[in-house]
Amino acid sequence: MVELALLLPVLFLVLLAAVQVGLLARDRLLVQEAARAGARAASVSLQDADARAAAVRAAPGLDPERLEVAVSREGGQGDVVTVEVAYRAQIAGPIAGWLLPAEVTLEGAAAMRQEVG
Repeated sequence: MVELALLLPVLFLVLLAAVQVGLLARDRLLVQEAARAGARAASVSLQDADARAAAVRAAPGLDPERLEVAVSREGGQGDVVTVEVAYRAQIAGPIAGWLLPAEVTLEGAAAMRQEVG
């Protein structure tokens, strides 16, 4: 019983850290999908706002105010357009925040060939 009482808080902290790492992994996948969707929209439209909107729509679980989308084009039709997405993810709880940094920046990028322009 004493061993359980001593070990239980440590196990609880490890469990919270594991859950937080899982949430960060999910956010990382959403960031990469947002970059892919943004690159697809940028490849079929000359408007960078369309790519930004597509990237935000592709990441429904992320806070749009913490999402940064950058579109860079090289030339015209047939050349590469790159969309880079960065998201500042906050750590969920104060206990997990004690073990992990308060904020983590997740980045994703995707490039596609422009179909217009």
